[in-house]
Amino acid sequence: MSYEIVVPTLGESVVEATVAKWFKQVGEAVEADEPLVELETDKVTVEVNAPASGTLTEIVAAEGAEVEVGALLARLGAAGSQPAAKSIPASKKPEDVLAASIAAAQAPVEADDALAPAVRKLVAENHLDPMTIPATGKDGRLTKEDVINFMEGRTKVMAGAGAAQPLHPAAAPHPSAPKAPAAPRAPDAREERVKMTRLRRRIAERLKDAQNTAAILTTFNEVDMTAILAMRDQYKAAFEKKHGTRLGFMSFFVKACVAALKDIPAVNAEIAGDEIVFKNYYDIGVAVGTPQGLVVPVVRDSDAKSFAQIEKEIGSLASKARDGKLTMEDMSGGTFTITNGGVYGSLMSTPIINPPQSGILGMHKTMQRAMVMPDGSIQARPMMYIALSYDHRIIDGGEAVTFLVKVKEALEDPARLVLGV
Repeated sequence: MSYEIVVPTLGESVVEATVAKWFKQVGEAVEADEPLVELETDKVTVEVNAPASGTLTEIVAAEGAEVEVGALLARLGAAGSQPAAKSIPASKKPEDVLAASIAAAQAPVEADDALAPAVRKLVAENHLDPMTIPATGKDGRLTKEDVINFMEGRTKVMAGAGAAQPLHPAAAPHPSAPKAPAAPRAPDAREERVKMTRLRRRIAERLKDAQNTAAILTTFNEVDMTAILAMRDQYKAAFEKKHGTRLGFMSFFVKACVAALKDIPAVNAEIAGDEIVFKNYYDIGVAVGTPQGLVVPVVRDSDAKSFAQIEKEIGSLASKARDGKLTMEDMSGGTFTITNGGVYGSLMSTPIINPPQSGILGMHKTMQRAMVMPDGSIQARPMMYIALSYDHRIIDGGEAVTFLVKVKEALEDPARLVLGV
């Protein structure tokens, strides 16, 4: 029995992905539920597993290909099945393989009906002639990335370097096509050019959209961390022994933010059209840095969770983030975000809000500083700057300052978090 491996449903509003990595090659045996290919979306990475045991007979979408939900990725045959006829056998002579590769790379896009739906739409909307655009997809197919690069003037024509060439170099662009900017400077052997991942592109888009849409301001305060450090030193061993997890700073900050959000509900709200949506639940996003970029998994119903439950959940989500195992559910629906630049040594920053949320708290490095105490004495105290970036369209300056003061007060007197005062 043979199976077609297709792009699965990727989550709400996600319709495209990039083929990041094939774990199996044509002709290799595959076990049921064994990962075949990794897809990268603009939010998460997804592994597609084999539906049954057998042999991978054909790979349709090569690494780097842009694919849509439902698109064919590969074919899986019964154990011992031979590769599909159009696959290049390993025994091919090098010159035959080279000839086949050149032929595939030069295959023209014959008509609009040969284009993927997303590509066809982009070409039509911008009145482009697909025959004039360099194609880098499998078998000479035109990809969405090819069209975008062409429109933005990023298409590189480097003879002898294996870069994509225009299908019809002599053909002039369509009269209504955007004029390409001047060619970039010549490549330098000391430079390395790496294509942005889909996740990195999405992060860039969202952050820029936030700056373009929201009226972002940042207010600052500082926290004396003496009380929290003393509490952690006193109880960390007993806490870890009882709950099986370390007592970190983040659970204190989550609890402090939840208490402040209850008092200043605008910071936990969002704008939806001409309405303000006040959320009476507290799903706190915790920003996590990964090799692929920044992701924000969500600790749901943080107000109903204990310190131990919050610490365990943050640890689990951070581990999944570093391993690329986060799901869409893990990262959707947050109402407020906390980001900790202090782990990288940041002393102060102005974080950008995570739309459609209206506020984000920035934590920073704890440092010993000379502080004037109420009695006039000067003491070295472990201090942390904290920052609240907020959308001034929905949150007034007084509300933002009050929110941050409440966070400060709760952290400097953690008994407030236990007693709820």
